[in-house]
Amino acid sequence: MIRLNPEKLHLSKWTATKPVRKEKHFIVTALIRDDQEAVISCLIEAVHSRKLREIDWRELKDPEKWLQGWR
Repeated sequence: MIRLNPEKLHLSKWTATKPVRKEKHFIVTALIRDDQEAVISCLIEAVHSRKLREIDWRELKDPEKWLQGWR
């Protein structure tokens, strides 16, 4: 597991290790917060199709699912 600061995820770039529908490059476009302003999830946008998907930000820590940067 990699260490991540959820406050610094906005506009970070990620590569999915197992692409779905040929989408593997993503950008974090928004952070979703709870009532105490803690980050609970994030919106990622596929670079090619511009489709948005909401995921738990902790999923990005799993190197079997996500790699930091575009590869």
